[in-house]
Amino acid sequence: MTTLGGFTSPPGSTPVVELRGVSRTFDRDPPVYALRDVDLAIWPGEWLAIVGPSGSGKSTLLNVLGLLDRQTEGTYRFEGVDVNELDDIRRAGLRGRRIGFIFQAFHLLPHRSVLENVMLAELYMGAPRRGREQRARAALERVGLGERADFLPTRLSGGQRQRAAIARSLMGEPSLLLCDEPTGNLDTKSAANVLDILGQLSREGLTLVVITHDEHVADRADRRVRIVDGQLGEISPGSGVPPESTATAGSARP
Repeated sequence: MTTLGGFTSPPGSTPVVELRGVSRTFDRDPPVYALRDVDLAIWPGEWLAIVGPSGSGKSTLLNVLGLLDRQTEGTYRFEGVDVNELDDIRRAGLRGRRIGFIFQAFHLLPHRSVLENVMLAELYMGAPRRGREQRARAALERVGLGERADFLPTRLSGGQRQRAAIARSLMGEPSLLLCDEPTGNLDTKSAANVLDILGQLSREGLTLVVITHDEHVADRADRRVRIVDGQLGEISPGSGVPPESTATAGSARP
């Protein structure tokens, strides 16, 4: 077993994400050091929360993880592949096939049905058109929105819209789901429903990274890391279970 970023790897497991000495500097006057010498491993099925103040480097880290930006220094391996060795086309292909994104704003097209919004995700993956509708309906069923497939997003509540966005992110069966304040626009009940869905996805083996300022959201994770001034600081376990859960401590994943 190895330890990286404060988490001990399961025996024989390969990290979904492995960062070693990753830094990101923006060439300005003076230079902006958004990330500084970050070491972190994220394991299959793990739910990791990233917390920190505004301007601490959370979004930069998420962009690097999502292959939307390149680090200035260090190594990033995604499922064992050194992504710095990939050109832009291959990086985009890897991102489209293996990484899903969820944002605070739902980014649903208002004049397309929920089903069509979910189906549109495959346009960027190069997936075959045959069976696309069935795959989209299955994704909506997975988040409890099967009966709302033909609705316009304007007829959905905020929580339902975020669930539709989650369904869209699941098209292509990604191995990593990156979430930027996924409950930031939701009321307490809707937020809890979304977190329950994320928890179920994690238990099914999907790896989650969630940026949040909400301690209740962070506590649902298996582990949290705090980033300040581009550096990872405090690394601590979350509960991995809802606050109201009656599960025993031994039932939560390490």
